[in-house]
Amino acid sequence: MSIEITKENIGGLIENAIKNKEIKVFYQSKHNAVNGKVAGAEALARWITSEGEMISPGRFIPLLEELELISDLDWYMLEETCRFLSGEIQNGRRVVTVSVNFSRLHTSEPNFAKRLSETVDGYNVPHKLVEIEITESALSADESNIIEFVQSICDAGFEASIDDFGSGLSSLNFVKDVPASVLKIDKSLLSGNCENEKERIVLESIFDFAHRLKLTTVAEGVETKEQLGFLRTCGCELIQGFLFAKPMPEEDFRNALKNAESPAESEDILLTLPPASATQLLLDAVFTRYPLIILSNLSRNSFYMMVYEHFSTRSCPSTGVYSELIVHGASSMHPEDRKLFSDTFDVNDQLEAYERGERVRAVVTRQLGDDGVYRRVETTNYYMKNSASEDVLAITLSRAIE
Repeated sequence: MSIEITKENIGGLIENAIKNKEIKVFYQSKHNAVNGKVAGAEALARWITSEGEMISPGRFIPLLEELELISDLDWYMLEETCRFLSGEIQNGRRVVTVSVNFSRLHTSEPNFAKRLSETVDGYNVPHKLVEIEITESALSADESNIIEFVQSICDAGFEASIDDFGSGLSSLNFVKDVPASVLKIDKSLLSGNCENEKERIVLESIFDFAHRLKLTTVAEGVETKEQLGFLRTCGCELIQGFLFAKPMPEEDFRNALKNAESPAESEDILLTLPPASATQLLLDAVFTRYPLIILSNLSRNSFYMMVYEHFSTRSCPSTGVYSELIVHGASSMHPEDRKLFSDTFDVNDQLEAYERGERVRAVVTRQLGDDGVYRRVETTNYYMKNSASEDVLAITLSRAIE
């Protein structure tokens, strides 16, 4: 006989279910979008009564959230996940990062990050193996605390992800400001085989801004090869859905990880690599030689900067007026090189040179790094026009040289 669940009895029922270990953790694996390998998992609650009845999470999770009784279940799920990871580590088995859901109620919980760390440390589980998922709704429900809340999680060494993105009224400002490193795209944005043009445009835009914000993207609810094919073209990194695996109990997940260790025949990576990923590989290759790239519109006197961590100075503004950037750059040069740098990259002089047919301009100067040391820096501008505009554009590649 099925258990009757009401607002009046849900609190007691869940309390007993947790006490009697009737709440089981099922793991739904996340797969690399290109090669299909298991790269992570999400911990999901499943209620199996002592009589063997499986109670759908849809029957109790929304009710617990509505009545604000979800917190104990969240902490229980973390404990059980850590217990599983700890056992796997002790037995020398393969493990992957597992994400655990925490409701918006925790954003106002005192010392959340401290309790989180103490719980995970109690099982000797490395923090990098636990990812904290925060639903998109939490971002708008508690705007005053969410940034500080997520920052405290990251400062404690945990990954933080924004779950269910696109399921509600998304706040792009918060996605920009919240220091999360993972963005999970809600399954509601995937309908059919992604054949709707407007849907494809929306998804492409989401993945584009996510990648520019350096967020790892996870697509939820992927069920067809056609959806996978489209998501690959968007550069989606991880796939979660029935196409690869349904949520599974511990033993099945353990076997899935074990089987994944065995080498398997796969397609040539260059044949399955999506265009967005190929572009990123190309960009990574360029950055190995030129850690600083600046995109400038000389006709409109504007610029946008791309910078990697290992460039000699990080003090330059990331966007703004190009002529002001040159003044700023000259100020960081050796006094003897300042005029050379300013004259070489004078906006009007470059525009006139372009009209005369000049397409490349380079100079070597001595620049003061953040560490107080002058280094020789090679700066090269490549000039071109975009097919959609008559504006003269400059691509600046810069690197320190010995």
